[in-house]
Amino acid sequence: MTAKQKQDKLGQTLWDIADSLRGAMNADDFRDYMLSFLFLRYLSDNYETSVKKELGSDYPKLDEEDSRTPLSVWYQDNPEFIADFEKQMRRKVHYVIEPAYLWNSIAELARTQNSELLLTLQKGFKYIENESFDNSFKGLFSEINLDSEKLGKNYEARNKKLCTIIQKIAEGIEEFDTDTDSLGNAYEYLIGQFAAGSGKKAGEFYTPQELSTVLSEIVSLDSQNPKAGKKKKINKVLDFACGSGSLLLNVKNKIEKQEGGGTISRIYGQEKNITTYNLARMNMLLHGVKDSEFEIFHGDTLKNDWDILNEMNPAKKVEFDAIVANPPFSLRWNPSETTAEDFRFKNYGLAPKSAADFAFLLHGFHFLSDEGTMAIILPHGVLFRGGAEQRIRTKLLKDGNIDTVIGLPSNLFFSTGIPVCILVLKKCKKEDDVLFINASDEENFAKEKRQNFLRKKDIKRIVDTYQNRPEIEERYARSVSMEEIEKNDFNLNISRYVSTAKPEPIINLKEVNSKLVDVEKRIKASTEEHNAYLKELGLDTI
Repeated sequence: MTAKQKQDKLGQTLWDIADSLRGAMNADDFRDYMLSFLFLRYLSDNYETSVKKELGSDYPKLDEEDSRTPLSVWYQDNPEFIADFEKQMRRKVHYVIEPAYLWNSIAELARTQNSELLLTLQKGFKYIENESFDNSFKGLFSEINLDSEKLGKNYEARNKKLCTIIQKIAEGIEEFDTDTDSLGNAYEYLIGQFAAGSGKKAGEFYTPQELSTVLSEIVSLDSQNPKAGKKKKINKVLDFACGSGSLLLNVKNKIEKQEGGGTISRIYGQEKNITTYNLARMNMLLHGVKDSEFEIFHGDTLKNDWDILNEMNPAKKVEFDAIVANPPFSLRWNPSETTAEDFRFKNYGLAPKSAADFAFLLHGFHFLSDEGTMAIILPHGVLFRGGAEQRIRTKLLKDGNIDTVIGLPSNLFFSTGIPVCILVLKKCKKEDDVLFINASDEENFAKEKRQNFLRKKDIKRIVDTYQNRPEIEERYARSVSMEEIEKNDFNLNISRYVSTAKPEPIINLKEVNSKLVDVEKRIKASTEEHNAYLKELGLDTI
């Protein structure tokens, strides 16, 4: 079994456990418990591996039948060294977990159906939130309600349910390698599966993996010359509506795993939903991103309440080399009287209250560096709607900031069936035209039940076309001059520039006539033969 097959099997095993245990509980409710326990498992494994290395020969060796954790034995035997040991571990691993709250200790309580499991979990989560990490990880489990009646009507019922869930997880993953890649990929798989079962709520936290791949591939390429290939370094990457953080991790993966390797200095994300914000932080850590390498902020992007992005001094402005985003589609918003003077919007005007799509776009675009690339998923309406949106679109086009428009099919998302597009923006783009890619035709995607999805070949075609920028690719792509776009009143509706109509087949009339003549002859011959039989039988002919 290959490493990929093992990862897929681990993800499927965990999903089967979740699906069988959640009962009548909503997928998005059970998700928070399942993913939190998986996260605790990862933190514990990572910590115990580092502890074993740190203690060396002093790491206790226990008999197989001993259910204690080695670290608990060391704590018991070395109380005078605990403070110095934890200080050293914080320096090396960036966090500490007391022995009683390690996954193996919790799993043993679950295996023995210990009545203290629920209380121990609550104490453990609070400890990790408030003492394991530095201040940036406070509230990590704040939305995990272990006293919820969804788990059971009373303490005993909830404790029993938690024992079952944790025991099944422990048994289910026992046979698998749970290195960072394997567990991280399993985590992503679970997020996708829970999204599929969450309907409209999925849009709050999940971008389908194939769309995530398209965006991350695009922003990873050299912004001025995509044909040159991927950048070797990105200083800062931002997703200002980051959900579970999968898009950011995808960008990191594309840069670091390219041939010859690459680096991302720091990852930034912002998320308004508190549960999803916590999920994103867990997801980063679970994928091996150190807490010093990323910053996820809980706040409202449209209000711009993140201090590092609200710097009025242009000299201190934070800029990003890559920006990716899948913000809420056509969100209603209520800009205040002073919002029009906001440095993000004042040169463009405000997006209408009925649809904040361009407000999100302008927010990200303001923080894009001169050498950066921004790729954002938006509803098709941004390409052609009039009024304030037309004015914003026109200025972006006249300033040469819209580089590429990619049309995608409908039903790609769990949360909505509307067709979407990807806009690629740059501040100093090389070309003076706009590349249009029409990936919405039925030959450019596949259907699965009620959901459409992009296949590997569809993704590759989009990225290759963006990278090579053809003048024209019949029924698929075309580079369009600004003069032509201006003649169309800066309307970016893709069908105006890339025709998807299939040419009518050429009919050879001479050949068709010859066939008709031949058919007539055969009809006449058959009729004469038939009439001969009728005469022999003394019947009327036809």
